[in-house]
Amino acid sequence: MAKSLVIVESPSKAKTIRKYLGRDFRVEASSGHIIDLPSRSLGVDIHNDFKPDYTVIKGKAKYLENLKKASRDVEKVYLASDPDREGEAIAWHIANSLNLWDKVHRVLIQEITETGVRDSMSRPLEINKERFESQQARRILDRIVGYKVSPVLWKKVRKGLSAGRVQSVALRFVVDREREIQNFKPKEYWTLEALVKRSSDPDPDAFTVSLHMFRGKKAKIENAQQSEEILSALSGKDFVVGKIERKERKRNPLPPFITSTLQQDSSKKNRFSVKKTMLVAQGLYEGVELGSEGPVGLITYMRTDSVRASDNAVAEARGFVSENYGTDYVPRRPNIFKVKKSAQDAHECIRPTFPSRRPEDLRQFLTEDQYRLYSLIWKRFIASQMTPAVYDQTRVDILAGEAVFRATGNVMKFPGFTAAYEEATEKEEKGETDKNLKKDEDKRLPKLSEREILSVLKLDPKQHFTQPPPRYSESSLVKELEEKGIGRPSTYASILSTIQDRGYAEREKGRFLPTSLGFSVNDFLLEGS
Repeated sequence: MAKSLVIVESPSKAKTIRKYLGRDFRVEASSGHIIDLPSRSLGVDIHNDFKPDYTVIKGKAKYLENLKKASRDVEKVYLASDPDREGEAIAWHIANSLNLWDKVHRVLIQEITETGVRDSMSRPLEINKERFESQQARRILDRIVGYKVSPVLWKKVRKGLSAGRVQSVALRFVVDREREIQNFKPKEYWTLEALVKRSSDPDPDAFTVSLHMFRGKKAKIENAQQSEEILSALSGKDFVVGKIERKERKRNPLPPFITSTLQQDSSKKNRFSVKKTMLVAQGLYEGVELGSEGPVGLITYMRTDSVRASDNAVAEARGFVSENYGTDYVPRRPNIFKVKKSAQDAHECIRPTFPSRRPEDLRQFLTEDQYRLYSLIWKRFIASQMTPAVYDQTRVDILAGEAVFRATGNVMKFPGFTAAYEEATEKEEKGETDKNLKKDEDKRLPKLSEREILSVLKLDPKQHFTQPPPRYSESSLVKELEEKGIGRPSTYASILSTIQDRGYAEREKGRFLPTSLGFSVNDFLLEGS
């Protein structure tokens, strides 16, 4: 008979952990939360220090009974639910409901590998009361907001609606942006470019220069009349090479993923919804069957706000880079990234549990979605421990009468971390995948000399109109929530799902558009506040 019981949330996580612990341990799953506030009443005594009235979640009594039987004859119970506030609450409620306080231990498993599991089991902790109370406070506050405001919404707007502490703010962002778009008044402006080439060469490459200054001021062309004025002033003027600046520019690698940046990059590169990203990441964390090796957790815990990585993982990544890319791609010292002051820094970054496991080596065992997400996480982490990309940058001013045109050229000198990973761009999010997507794509200028006169092939004035701000995509809405300190890593997916499931917003071409119901709810909440 097993001497100890380990309780985790999911059966797949239990299966992966079970193979590492041996016969002395029994591993069972709670299937998530077992205890919560009642679904059909407030469940909070607001007149008695906001005391919660917890109950067994409908359909979960059988899991609680199974854990009760499993814990009856064991010497120790290890609660290994996820290492965050929700996991702490699950652990607390199980210990309290089954009265396990005399033999319970808390285990925080950051990576579900043999080393990660055994290391965590060798350093058991007490259940963190402060973390549990933090989750409880948020849960009570959410319940009060929802139960007190929602009935008023039913009377004033429509029956069956709900208001949430965080979802209401997300909806406001979406509505405010839509109103900004509706009230936007485009303004006319013009640009002027010139296609020029070296006069001395018979067939050199032509290049484009843009108007930068006119009559000593930064060029600002507001209408066709001003554009014609400048064209007239340029008539007959030589285009002469002025100041030439050459310098080396470096672009440093980005830090490893945290929850919000993974969601944003996955949205842009993989076209995954935030909800899908977290679902696929959960499977990679809990364990994937790798043939005869059995289930293995391939990434560290995916709800984190820290860019910190373990010394062992960093060393393994640096070794991989040295062996596969060359020593020139390995910085003299490991790259260390600054953790935000607002971060809890309770967990590592999101990284592969084994940096030496390339995505291609695992492809046969992964679904297409798992492969794409694992590749993204792996590339970002490997790149984070590589040297900067280096560019030779040239900036040239072209003098033409009272005008100054400017051209900038970039030539990659050394790819550095970009050999492994390039950050996603807005164009990728829109589905544009042409060859010009790279931010720092080479843009070469011919070899020029100061006071050299250039031939003008074309003057190209163009009319433009300012554009309204874009509607929020999933990635940009997550970024906005993060920057404003609203929600937390574990809630972004549910926030975005809720405002859509409730019919407050819908997505059109990947962008959030508030519905008429969303406008009504938002306006009511603002008036009520």
